[in-house]
Amino acid sequence: MSNPGTPGTPESSGRRPQRADARSNRERILNVAEEVFGKGGESASTEEVARLANVGIATVFRHFPTKAALLEAVLVKRFDRLREQAETLLHTTDPGTAFFDFFSHLVADAAGKIAIADALLEAGGGDAGDATQASEGLRGAVGTLLRHAQHAGAVRDDVELPEVYALLVATSRAAARAHLEEEVRDRMLAIVFDGLAPLRNSRAQTRE
Repeated sequence: MSNPGTPGTPESSGRRPQRADARSNRERILNVAEEVFGKGGESASTEEVARLANVGIATVFRHFPTKAALLEAVLVKRFDRLREQAETLLHTTDPGTAFFDFFSHLVADAAGKIAIADALLEAGGGDAGDATQASEGLRGAVGTLLRHAQHAGAVRDDVELPEVYALLVATSRAAARAHLEEEVRDRMLAIVFDGLAPLRNSRAQTRE
């Protein structure tokens, strides 16, 4: 049995605590960067991230060699979190409510995501990479929610994911770029959702 001071043991080398510290630092940097760039967009800096994360700038670049690498990791984390949230809704007893609520959540969440994506482009990040794959994962989860809602009769069956996702992107950008008030955003979503409802339930059909 090794003593705590025996060379080569985890206790003497300190390697495990260092790895744990590194993981903790990386997670804290990502969390702070998501908030900083989500609010500040292109004008935010890695120096501000380092300061608020209480680490040196060298530590930030040890984990993320470039600003673009940091921003891409932030987007990946954000997309993965949203995808996981969508996946938790797949077994709900009310697929229609799950789909429309998640659609609303994505629109409300869009401002921060767009700010981070714009900062990534400004930092020289491209369209390919882990963030693109993570975005496609989220899109796939939305597609599954859509199909479940259609099978439940809550969404018209003559629409498909490409046009629904285009609506999602358009309403998200409108809400973010125009800085819509919550009440206006909700009314806009009500109009969109009315258009996605089965025709027999739409207001337009009722008026005819």
